[in-house]
Amino acid sequence: MGRVWEIPVHDSTRVRDVRVAAEAASAVAGLGQERTAAAALVATELATNLLKHADGGRMVLNLVDGPAGDTPSVQLCSLDQGPGIPDVGTALRDGFSTAEGSLGAGLGSCHRLANAFHLHSVQGRGTVATARVDPEGARTGGPRRDVPAGGITVALDRAEHSGDSWGWVRSGPLLTLLLADGLGHGAKAAHASTAAVRELRDSAHLPPVEILRRLHTALRRTRGVAAVVAQVDTGARELRLAGVGNAGARLRTGDTWTSLISHPGIVGAYFPARVPLRRVPWHTDSLLVLHSDGLPSRWSPPDDPGLLARDPSVVAATILRDASSPARPVRDDTSVAVLAPDRRTSFHDSRP
Repeated sequence: MGRVWEIPVHDSTRVRDVRVAAEAASAVAGLGQERTAAAALVATELATNLLKHADGGRMVLNLVDGPAGDTPSVQLCSLDQGPGIPDVGTALRDGFSTAEGSLGAGLGSCHRLANAFHLHSVQGRGTVATARVDPEGARTGGPRRDVPAGGITVALDRAEHSGDSWGWVRSGPLLTLLLADGLGHGAKAAHASTAAVRELRDSAHLPPVEILRRLHTALRRTRGVAAVVAQVDTGARELRLAGVGNAGARLRTGDTWTSLISHPGIVGAYFPARVPLRRVPWHTDSLLVLHSDGLPSRWSPPDDPGLLARDPSVVAATILRDASSPARPVRDDTSVAVLAPDRRTSFHDSRP
């Protein structure tokens, strides 16, 4: 799903641009009128908050897997490095808003209208919020089952397409996360990485190296991709990881981060004769970060315990925010995907 809408929000005219982007993303996702209106309202509130409370920031809209698995949803991410929210609980109360000129609905309305809404704020460091709007018929409001994977994707120079994609799927006790970085930029690179994610859905029962081999066959008519496949066997409590090409992975266990390196090659073009498989224990406090080479090579993993306990989408968006800035923008298409300890959901179960 290589379409990306990224809008810097530093004056009031950009609020309209964010709303238009939400409507455009909803149209591409095939959302109906009611859910499109919900996405537009959430986008408007988040963008207004950026101006009123953070002196600006940016909005990133992606298409992500929806509840049906084959129907995309719209994910809206708000990122700022402002003063933070002093009382998150109060800010999330429906109808609470201190922003003059807002719709008066506040973040509580975003929480109610979105199918999933997550927020992390640290005073002096800023706020990240993620909202997912699903097609009609999906549940909104009230308790929600957590999704064990989340991510964010941006394009070089805020282009329309990003060559990076990510996706996840479950097959019995196996939970598999894929990050794919299409060679080059633009629509053709996006086509390659999106095809890789699509192929994952029929390969999730295979071990990581075999998934990569199947991707290699499926992507021969594309530019090819760098890809990392991470698979958690929830029964054996083991993480198995294999990668080909210039994409990275870092695993956190306890207070320690470990880099897991991919093998040289190109999936779909130059597949190595042997792909190493890394096997490590998967604990209840484990956290895995996959990323494309658009992320600076010396990015620092987060050390905030409060963040690490948040939804994977918020963790991924915060890593992206903290690794780049207006003074140090990303220099390539960039994607970050995060896998957290399994919290079983029904709509990503590919097989019994």
